[in-house]
Amino acid sequence: MAARSAGPPGEPRRVAYLYLLPAFAVYAAFLLYPIGRAVQLSLYDWDGLSLGRWVGLDNYLAIVSDEGLRAAFGHALVLVVFYAAAPLAIGLGLAAILNHAKVRGLGFFRTVVFLPQVVAMVVVAVAWRRVYAPDGTLNSLLGALGLDSLTRGWLGDYTFALPAVGVVGTWFETGLVTVLLLAGMSRIPGELYEAARLDGAGAVREFFAVTLPSVRGEIAVALTLTVIAALRTFDLVYVTTRGGPGDSTSVPSYEVYHRAFGLSQIGSAAAIGVTLTVVIFVISFGINRFADRRVS
Repeated sequence: MAARSAGPPGEPRRVAYLYLLPAFAVYAAFLLYPIGRAVQLSLYDWDGLSLGRWVGLDNYLAIVSDEGLRAAFGHALVLVVFYAAAPLAIGLGLAAILNHAKVRGLGFFRTVVFLPQVVAMVVVAVAWRRVYAPDGTLNSLLGALGLDSLTRGWLGDYTFALPAVGVVGTWFETGLVTVLLLAGMSRIPGELYEAARLDGAGAVREFFAVTLPSVRGEIAVALTLTVIAALRTFDLVYVTTRGGPGDSTSVPSYEVYHRAFGLSQIGSAAAIGVTLTVVIFVISFGINRFADRRVS
């Protein structure tokens, strides 16, 4: 029998790379190639049918110079507040209370609060469109409370349409964030809370001194998932407002669809998609780098 070569597992490395090759081939075929193709298309003025015309970085410069496209990215950042910041604040409060109080039936509560995540966003959008309708549930409730002056066509109002869409995102993402944070808090050793109480810490000080630092990893995961969801929102906007009224709820993902299939501006749509991908990557990378630095 031939002698086994000395060295750490996985040596020689060229053998390890062979094991990785099938997975990398799938990754390249279904992710890297489409991204590369999108980058290529973004450098052309092309309607999808005729011969494309090379325009270089003009499509990217248009994102900066076009007021409508700048507004779309601005709307996406507003949605980050509703999709990420608000659910994180609500989820932290809910999770801390439920974990501290040791509520009975916690498993059932987790299932119920997580339920929106298993419902297709299109279904959620249709249901909330009915809630926001002029004769819908929200206006009926306001009327029953004697607040008729506050009733309006929420999704048709230039001022309230974007916040109305954002509230749906808050409702949708809060359950996910709460469940993630509950899972993290359940792993915090009880001795840490006992030590804090011996030092005279109250409930609020316990939260900031023990609970919050212990769930930084879960917070980073929750922020990453919710920020990505906010920036790539399409189906909710498409079903509820189609970017309207005017362009007050237009977001980058909707602009990609509208320009590619509505205006036949394939190059412009590709440039928006590539820019959105870069923005998502940078923000996600920043969140995780910040979380890693704080943990270390």
